Amino acid sequence: MAYARALRVSGAVAACGAMVLGCTGGGGGSASPPTTSSGTARSSTADAQPSASATPETDPGKEPKTAPQAQSLIQRVISGPELFGTGVVRATPYESDPARWAVLGDDCLWRLRPLPEDALASLTRHFEVPASGAKGAVRLSATVTVHRTALDASWEQARMLEEDLDCTEQVQRPGERLTGLQSLSFARGEGGNTSGDDLLLETGQCVSDTRGGPYPYWWQQAVLGPVVSGTSVCGGRGRSQEELNSLVAEVLPRMLLRVQDEIGRTAGSDSSGPTASAPGTKGGS
Repeated sequence: MAYARALRVSGAVAACGAMVLGCTGGGGGSASPPTTSSGTARSSTADAQPSASATPETDPGKEPKTAPQAQSLIQRVISGPELFGTGVVRATPYESDPARWAVLGDDCLWRLRPLPEDALASLTRHFEVPASGAKGAVRLSATVTVHRTALDASWEQARMLEEDLDCTEQVQRPGERLTGLQSLSFARGEGGNTSGDDLLLETGQCVSDTRGGPYPYWWQQAVLGPVVSGTSVCGGRGRSQEELNSLVAEVLPRMLLRVQDEIGRTAGSDSSGPTASAPGTKGGS
């Protein structure tokens, strides 16, 4: 049943039509996001300002209030290799430190920093499709961050869009960089986004001193209440757009469904009343 539901909501994060395929042209070059009605491929930072109102989709009584509760929620909703499909394995290192997260500096270089006060926990998992024959390895990731409030999560999304607009070329680590980055932001109800409070898409190329490139790169991040979930893929030698799409098309929708199952409102629920669920419990269970 969860698989069928994931298929039904996959359009919420497929704002480019068919995920990577809909966002890119043919061949293995740069990925180009769709244009807006004005003809530009990017939303302005003004359009990305978060709403002051809390999301109506989540139950505050179920949302984590402490770092241990947030870490527990992350473990229940973050993707493992199984969501990406057959042939995907854990990379080394596999998990990040939940007390730290990656921050993009003014020099467009990513660095690990302690979590800010508005975040309770954050975790990134790294995966890969190993090289096989004439095909190179594919790198994948999944990230979940739990903030103290839905507004804090919205501000993270807005900051990420502004940073992406300022840094169209980014250094992930020495010898690993992203180039030709273009970003799009969709509020709920825009661009096919029906399950997240806000959706951010980024496409471009990944280049490595050791793996070569450029290869297609794609990243997406969605907010649901205080939870921010994201996935990324960096292609490899001989890997087609169809292969990359099949790896990531359903991962973020499924993580969003898990978040909804954990902290979403149930029909007729009233989180202000005495029957509200404790943080981290599943609605309807």
